[in-house]
Amino acid sequence: GVGIKEEHQKIIFEKFTQADGSSARKYGGTGLGLSLAKELMELHRGWIKVKSRYGGGSTFTVGLPIQPVE
Repeated sequence: GVGIKEEHQKIIFEKFTQADGSSARKYGGTGLGLSLAKELMELHRGWIKVKSRYGGGSTFTVGLPIQPVE
């Protein structure tokens, strides 16, 4: 993608939110994907974060706690 402006990075994990409505109109979407991903991560005591530069793309990182297997 084209990256996400810094002011939009704070809201992209909210339901029905899209950083750029013009790309959503072009490709479709409801603004639920990242909010669902965040909820799933939190249900498993994990996290999701974004590192993005507008014009340079985005990287999403997730983390899940691991527990030793006995």
